[in-house]
Amino acid sequence: MYELVIRSRRVVLPDGIRAATVAVRDGRIAAVVDHATALRGTTIVDLADLVLLPGLVDSHVHVNEPGRTQWEGFATATRAAAAGGVTTIVDMPLNSLPPTVSVPDLGVKRAAAAGQCHVDVAFWGGAIPGNLPALRPLHEAGVVGFKCFLSPSGVDEFPPLTLEEVAAAMKEIAEFDGLLVVHAEDPARLREPDGGSYRAFLDSRPGAAEMVAVQQVIALAEATGARTHILHVSAADCLEPLAEARRRGVRITAETCPHYLTLSAAQADSTAYKCCPPIRDAANQDALWEGLRSGVLSCVVSDHSPCTPDLKVGDFATAWGGISSLQLGLPAVWTAARARGFGLTDVVRWMSTAPAELVGLTDKGRIAVGCDADLVAFDPAGSFTVEPNALAHKNPITPYGGQELSGIVHSTWLRGRVAGAGHPQAGRHLLIENR
Repeated sequence: MYELVIRSRRVVLPDGIRAATVAVRDGRIAAVVDHATALRGTTIVDLADLVLLPGLVDSHVHVNEPGRTQWEGFATATRAAAAGGVTTIVDMPLNSLPPTVSVPDLGVKRAAAAGQCHVDVAFWGGAIPGNLPALRPLHEAGVVGFKCFLSPSGVDEFPPLTLEEVAAAMKEIAEFDGLLVVHAEDPARLREPDGGSYRAFLDSRPGAAEMVAVQQVIALAEATGARTHILHVSAADCLEPLAEARRRGVRITAETCPHYLTLSAAQADSTAYKCCPPIRDAANQDALWEGLRSGVLSCVVSDHSPCTPDLKVGDFATAWGGISSLQLGLPAVWTAARARGFGLTDVVRWMSTAPAELVGLTDKGRIAVGCDADLVAFDPAGSFTVEPNALAHKNPITPYGGQELSGIVHSTWLRGRVAGAGHPQAGRHLLIENR
C-alpha cells in the first residue's frame, strides 16, 4: 500500500516523456511503473490528459524576510512558489536584514522562516568585504554556496567585492569545494541614466558591462579552480566567453531568467519592467535561447526580486530594479519555449534538474525512485490571462499583467502532500548537514 499513486499518460522522466504510474511512500518516490500497472494507494490520482512534472527548483529567490518583510516574506513567497509549480526555492542572502553573511545571520533567517514555508527552502550565504573568515563556517552550517556582486547591489548592507576580494573568496571557497555565484556587471562601465526613459536606463547598463565582468570572473575561476556560476545573464555577448571557458575546462556555469527570455526592451512601458541587468532587445533574446539550446546557459530561474509599490513609482532612473515572477516562471517560459520548438523535457531540465544539480540537492529535480515526491500536475495546452491581483506574491507588481500565457499548474505536491494555500506548511530547511 502506497500513500499516493498518480497515473498520467505523460510523465516527464529523466529518459523522456511516457505514460507511467508514480507511487509515493514516506514522502519519496517508491516506484515508477508502466501506466497500466495497478497499484494500491491511500490516495489515487488519475491525471488523464495532464502532464506530471517534477517540482521546479528555483535557485534564485529574494524572500527579503526578516527586515524587509513588507517587500515579501516566506509565507507569501512559498505560497506563490507552490502555485507556480515550484517545490524548492533557494533564498538569496541580501535584501533581508541582516543579510546572511555569518552563521548567526543564518540562524536569524531560519528563525524567521520557521513554520511559514509551503515549499522547501535552502539558503545562499553572502560574500562581502570583510567576511572572508565566515565563509567556511557558513558552508559547514549548511548554505548551498555564496553570492557576491562586482557592482553595487542596491542595498548598502551588502556591498560589492573588488576583483582582489573575489580572488580571495574564490581561493577560500575552492579549499572546501564550495560554489560562488556572481552578479557580474563591471562597475567601470555602468553610469547613472541620462534621463528617466527605458532607453536611458538600458544605455546606462550596456551589455559590455556584463561581458567584461564575465571575462574577469572567468579569469579568476580559471586561476583558482573555484566552482563558479554567473547569475541572470541578460547580454548575449557573454555567451561566447562562457562557451570558450567551458571548452578549456573552467568550472563555470551560467543561468538566465524568464524575463530575459520572454520580454523585450520594446515592451518596457512601465517600471514593472525594470531589473538589473536590464531586459534587452529581441535579437539579444533570440541569442539567449540559442545559449540554452547549446547548453552554455544551463538554468532558468526567476531572480524573484519584489518590492513595495511605492518603490516602483517614478521613472526608470529612480524606481527599484527587480521583477516578481516566482509564480509565473513556468507558464512564461513554456509559452515562449513551445513557440520556439522546445519541449517540456527542455523546460524541466532548465527549471528543475539543472538548478537542483547546481546547488547539490540530489533528491530534487527528477521523477525517479528515491527522490523526494515533489510533483506537479500541469496542463501545457491550457491558457490564462495574468491578473496581478490574483497572484500570491505579497506585492503583485508584474510586467506580465494582461498577458495571455500557456500552461496551467493544477496541483503541486511536496513530498507527496498537496502544497500551497489552505494546506499544512510542511516546507523544510534544506541544509548541507541534513539533506
